[in-house]
Amino acid sequence: MGYKDIGIDLGTSSILVYVKGKGIVLREPSVIAIDKETNTMLAAGEEARRMLGRTPGNIIAIRPLKDGVISDYDITEKMLRYFLGKAVGRSVFGRPRVVVCVPSGVTEVEKRAVLDATYEAGARHTYLIEEPIAAAIGAGLDISRAYGNMVVDIGGGTTDVAVISLGGAVVTDSIKIAGDIFDDSISRYMRKKYNLLIGERTAENMKINIGSAFPRDEQIIMEVTGRNLISGLPKTVEVSSDEMVEALEEPVQAIAEAVHAVLERTPPELAADVSENGIVMTGGGALLYGMDKIIQERTRINVHVAEDAVSCVAIGTGKALEDIDIYAETAIFEYRHGAAYQGGGR
Repeated sequence: MGYKDIGIDLGTSSILVYVKGKGIVLREPSVIAIDKETNTMLAAGEEARRMLGRTPGNIIAIRPLKDGVISDYDITEKMLRYFLGKAVGRSVFGRPRVVVCVPSGVTEVEKRAVLDATYEAGARHTYLIEEPIAAAIGAGLDISRAYGNMVVDIGGGTTDVAVISLGGAVVTDSIKIAGDIFDDSISRYMRKKYNLLIGERTAENMKINIGSAFPRDEQIIMEVTGRNLISGLPKTVEVSSDEMVEALEEPVQAIAEAVHAVLERTPPELAADVSENGIVMTGGGALLYGMDKIIQERTRINVHVAEDAVSCVAIGTGKALEDIDIYAETAIFEYRHGAAYQGGGR
């Protein structure tokens, strides 16, 4: 078949594109820079991310996705078109088939926005797959068996928790507390404790370098520069990883609570499978130091972080793409000729 099949992990903080037969070909921040006067796109991805908080008046660098869903339709469509073109070029064969990941709690309206934006960006057919299912497939779990697997996918905008069996999600929950909220919590902490105003990128760097959900055996110190709110001048302070435990306590506990709540609603047979098999964590937030320990402490079930946690959803999307006929019956929605409906419809 001449068409290229593509999987997209359309994340709040980053976009990953998987091309059938090639694997992950693109991984970029989901940021776009727009000239307000002409409404034209100036940059996207890493180039646009470098502009966050540093643009003159007529240029805005924005994230068009918020909490895992489209907050600005036109800009998302521009960004998708750009990334699809960058990943596969302008295919001489026509439009590709595209599978896109969405958080498990999205509404029909939000699904429609993703389907329409992808179609307008150049897809021939668009299929939707729920993030925790894609994450489970990407983490190497066999979700087709009548056996319970639990996945906790902590992305940028949402944390998706699901117990999966027979190719579908049995119990799910999606909360809008994830990597972006970690960044906000760090910014608030710095403002409250040090009277220091820090930017989005600084907060993210702190999360990556010293962020901790659980006290580390050995503390790490990082120098952080921001604007002192009292003097109005730049100031540098030293921050420890133990302070990050304090800063991140609230969102970390909220995620542990969501996992606990899903377990409480899980049928006993599947709960027994999860207890035996353990919980699998995926997504960038799974890499926060000690996050697995917090969930393990809360649930008393073994927690494993997937091997390539950040790419799991994109890899799972790609695998679902390879076996689209199998997954279309349970996990994927299809879009064809302007209509979205569940199941195959082939």
